[in-house]
Amino acid sequence: MEMTINSILPFRVQSYARAIFVYGTNRLTARDGYPGVAEGYYLPTFPVQSYAALTYTRAQIDLALACGWLTSQEYDETLVFIV
Repeated sequence: MEMTINSILPFRVQSYARAIFVYGTNRLTARDGYPGVAEGYYLPTFPVQSYAALTYTRAQIDLALACGWLTSQEYDETLVFIV
């Protein structure tokens, strides 16, 4: 099933962002033994990262990078959404 912008569920975006950026219990992509987010929640529209950029502090996002929960590319993609 192809994901569309209309099939992105806000509660899943929030849950994924919290698991990745706050607790480190998942990753955006499958790595480090974690499953990653479901199709459509990372690429092409970056809903998890845009939510995180608007919700979490820069210090929390920096910590996620420092702990290895984000790759440097994912970190850079997230920073684009900080206003």
